[in-house]
Amino acid sequence: MPTITFISPDGTKHQLEAKAGASAMETAVKFGVPGIIGECGGGLSCATCHVFVEPGDIDRTGTAEDFEEEMLEDALTPATECSRLSCQIRMTDELDGLVLTIAPEQ
Repeated sequence: MPTITFISPDGTKHQLEAKAGASAMETAVKFGVPGIIGECGGGLSCATCHVFVEPGDIDRTGTAEDFEEEMLEDALTPATECSRLSCQIRMTDELDGLVLTIAPEQ
């Protein structure tokens, strides 16, 4: 199982084991990570699972597709080139060790 670490805006780290194929958002919600709301349940319609991918990991996760970018434009925390919606990051063994910082405002 791949591991994923969520870093809360206050610096608290949450290291979790993710099920391969599950989204990063599903994993965070399952384990009750504060700050990942996932209001739409992963339907790509709310931007309440906005995270920042570590710059060195963006090649592994890929960049946001067009519709995801549109959703990020409406996120409360301004998007950066490392912004993703965690519902759109599917966990695989290749993403083992992934670090995501939770946007301060969801």
